Amino acid sequence: MDFTALPALLPDGVGPTGAALLVLASFFTSALTASAGIGGGLALLGLMTYIVPIAALIPVHGAVQLGSNAGRAALMRSHIAWGCLAAFLVGAVPGAFLGRLAVGLLPETAMEALLGLFIICLTWMRLPKMEGISTAGFTVTGLVTTAMTMVFGATGPFNAVVLSKAFSDRLVLIATMASVMTAQHMVKIVVFALAGFAFADWAPLLAAMIVTGFAGTWAGRHLLLRMSEERFRLIFNICLSVLALDLIRRGLT
Repeated sequence: MDFTALPALLPDGVGPTGAALLVLASFFTSALTASAGIGGGLALLGLMTYIVPIAALIPVHGAVQLGSNAGRAALMRSHIAWGCLAAFLVGAVPGAFLGRLAVGLLPETAMEALLGLFIICLTWMRLPKMEGISTAGFTVTGLVTTAMTMVFGATGPFNAVVLSKAFSDRLVLIATMASVMTAQHMVKIVVFALAGFAFADWAPLLAAMIVTGFAGTWAGRHLLLRMSEERFRLIFNICLSVLALDLIRRGLT
């Protein structure tokens, strides 16, 4: 293989070392999400801020997450709550266009801090009224979180904490979460493409990251199947809390 041709396959602003780190990170972050339920998307986004040009950060991250979540949803399709997915998608479409209009207008730091506080409250407080989320509730969640992800990239923790209150089975939670995030990222990619983002320039790197991400999903799924429901819930809540605290830190600094 002619490695001297590798730089020509990479987009402007990303070197071979950075690309290799992203491809490797895609495996481990996908494995994290598949086994713990959450965390991989934000971890990958954090790494990408050091490697990917800021103008391409959100659309490129969305494309990678689309591939990762689609692979996880495909592997666990028998556990998906399809009614939840349909309701979420109804809200996600208008949410994406509203969020695209809000890019650059909303105070990102304040949103991050408030989102972090909200996630911690929902994770650890007993909220019986959320145990039976209605179809309309899923639609509103799709609208709000899709609009937010257009602004600052990753709203996985918010989706996760809402869905965790609706589904008590870890397999249904992970599978439905993957399908919901697939729908959300798909809508986001369409909106960015319509806005003129050049996804073709990133195609080789995106393809490599999606392949390693699927491998990570396969490995993480096997860890999930070996976990008890109680251990999964504890790890899930701890990961959510760490991510929420990081959102608060970023918002305050």
